[in-house]
Amino acid sequence: MTDEGTPVHIIGAGPGGLATAAALHEQGVSTVVLEKAPSVAASWRSHYDRLRLHTTRRWSTLPGLEIPRSYGRWVARDDFVRYLESYTEHHGIEVATGVEVDTVERSGPDWVLHANGGRRLTTPVVVVATGYNHTAHIPAWPGRDSYEGEVLHASRYRNAEPYEGKDVLVAGAGNTGAEIAADLAAGGAAHVRLSIRTVPHIVRRSTLGWPAQANGILCRRLPTRLVDRLAARMAKIAVPDLSARGLPRPDTGLYTRARQGAIPVQDVGLIAAVRKGTVEPVAAVESFDGAKVRLADGSAVAPDVVIAATGYRRGLEDLVGHLGVLDESGRPLAHGRRTPPEAPGLYFIGYTNPLSGMLRELSLDARRIAKAVTRAVA
Repeated sequence: MTDEGTPVHIIGAGPGGLATAAALHEQGVSTVVLEKAPSVAASWRSHYDRLRLHTTRRWSTLPGLEIPRSYGRWVARDDFVRYLESYTEHHGIEVATGVEVDTVERSGPDWVLHANGGRRLTTPVVVVATGYNHTAHIPAWPGRDSYEGEVLHASRYRNAEPYEGKDVLVAGAGNTGAEIAADLAAGGAAHVRLSIRTVPHIVRRSTLGWPAQANGILCRRLPTRLVDRLAARMAKIAVPDLSARGLPRPDTGLYTRARQGAIPVQDVGLIAAVRKGTVEPVAAVESFDGAKVRLADGSAVAPDVVIAATGYRRGLEDLVGHLGVLDESGRPLAHGRRTPPEAPGLYFIGYTNPLSGMLRELSLDARRIAKAVTRAVA
């Protein structure tokens, strides 16, 4: 507990919130984790079936409990959910489910959390851990509302079975879009197109046993231009030129792009699918027109289904936007052990997506936050 005897309140029972709770427990500080869903790891439970972590088991472990070796090097979605359940039990983390915090406000030296059911929770320390992928985002494409086919966000995709024999356009070539496109092609979709606005960097998940994540960790403190050059050379060796198939090499460096927030795509079947022609890269979606989807190169296609792998928003505006702690894109101005100068005692975790791996970094941040909180309450 803090010096006033009040537990630290953590909003969100995903990996960031649970890791912070465990790290605080190690420091002798009690916590309560507030989760709007009925269980921990709610967002992970809803991911598509074939999902595996793109980071290794070793570097995805949270503080105080290793992921079982039996889960393999690339941990499957269901196994990671089981791990988070075991993690909660192992550390004796108190999770209050069904509690949705609407607004966080300052009240003197404390924070007041306004939650559903008229709850007003007061605490000197708040950790916001509602997740990097919080609010599904679909662009306001012109004509979308009158489109005669089906449009759904990638967050609603589970597996290829409902799309067998159908013509599907996947909009967005990040890791999720690339993997869904490959999954659809392998699962019997009649025609799969991958709509690309910005050509992604594609890397092998591992090369001769060496994971791509290790490169991400090693290059964090190297000059951006140097990493860009090294990555370009490695790509020419490890990744075939797919320009003839409609997927050219990017014209912007890998690390330059990563520092702008776009991490590379780890290949889990996309390269093979493009080479075979079972996934067809096409231009970006521009608009909808009846049964057709018009693309940026002036062409048009008529898919049965459009799956928008167009990302997420952090969804923090209503919660803390009035406090002046977010940047123009809605991300926290300070994260980890740092707190905004005008908001002491307010911490954020899990709102970066670095090459070194989100789970690895939030685990480090969890311990940093715990130490910072311990110093503050001492």
